[in-house]
Amino acid sequence: MTDFSISEELLQAENATRKTALDEDYAALARALGRRGIDADALTRKIMAFGVAIPTWGVGTGGTRFARFPGPGEPRHLFDKLEDCATIHYLVRATPTVSPHFPWDDQPNQEHSYKFGSLSHVESTARAQAIAHNIDCIAIGRQLGSKALTVWIADGSNFAGQSNMTLALDRYLDSMREIYAALPADWRVFLEHKLYEPAFYSSVISDWGTSFAAAQELGPKAQCLVDLGHHAPNVNIEQIVARLVRFGKLGGFHFNDSKYGDDDLDTGSVEPFRLFLVFNELIDARMRGAEGFAPAYMLDQSHNVTDPIESLMQSAIELQRAHAQALIVDRSALAAAQAANDALGAHLELKRAYTTDVSPILAMARLRAGGAIAPIETYRASGYRKHKAKERPPVARTSAGIV
Repeated sequence: MTDFSISEELLQAENATRKTALDEDYAALARALGRRGIDADALTRKIMAFGVAIPTWGVGTGGTRFARFPGPGEPRHLFDKLEDCATIHYLVRATPTVSPHFPWDDQPNQEHSYKFGSLSHVESTARAQAIAHNIDCIAIGRQLGSKALTVWIADGSNFAGQSNMTLALDRYLDSMREIYAALPADWRVFLEHKLYEPAFYSSVISDWGTSFAAAQELGPKAQCLVDLGHHAPNVNIEQIVARLVRFGKLGGFHFNDSKYGDDDLDTGSVEPFRLFLVFNELIDARMRGAEGFAPAYMLDQSHNVTDPIESLMQSAIELQRAHAQALIVDRSALAAAQAANDALGAHLELKRAYTTDVSPILAMARLRAGGAIAPIETYRASGYRKHKAKERPPVARTSAGIV
């Protein structure tokens, strides 16, 4: 059976039905932006240059503690996953890279278990195994052309007194120093924090402050990764971003959205204004020429009730939207309002950009880059999922647990 792919003919036909309306909407927006001194074509080119990585695990169905319900045409292996990732980029033209996940945690037949920790385990043999696993990931990454390693650990405790919190952090730092020493000269290592889960009393790298302090100790190649769901409720994430930029330790992002905790919801689906505020800090840093500013962007979501391909396409679009809105903030007017202590005036400058519908800019960027004016509609019209359901027989109907 020949593997199905979305044809160029279908893409062009779908675009043709929407091109006239897009041209009209784009022209109207260009006139409106022009009155504000903004060049719509220049803005479109900047959006065309924006990209976010897709994780290999993101194209599969996520899971809960109740069960996992895979959808039709679920990717069976890495090559299926890469095919789905390529399909996403073919339509949205905003996801040019893939972030592979090498599951080094608790593999079959490994000698030591990570049930009670990995890089911070009380037993040196378990720590040595975890260090070796991470160094193996670096070796694989070099073959793939990667330039960074993200290290997230589930280490922590569930009972008061279970772990010596100071010594656990010391063991983590000792382990990370060995991993850091194995990094190629042009690589970075991103330290990812998480407030809780699976450890619910204490986590070794629980917040951005601990991550920052660890990165400072390790050296200039160590930076902090911000996952939008890994914070305490109501934390000011955009301020965290500003702080990490200020100290040259912002490594990048895992983008998702949340309502209660680390929900891994679709990016921009719950708090799009917060996403815009994060990008407002990023654009501010870029325009100021912040030293060492080169954040890596990746989507990190779990899709339980949607087609993962559709969710990832929409999330990439929402990142482009926040990026475009942040680019049209009147920085001079904002700075003047801030200098005059005009609180509402400064806020309204941000809201003016945020409430601007930049959808025609995003659609035109996709079209000019060879993608789809309407990615999800084109994807559905192609019958991609139906074809993949025939090509990829399900391995199992359901499975329990988080995956």
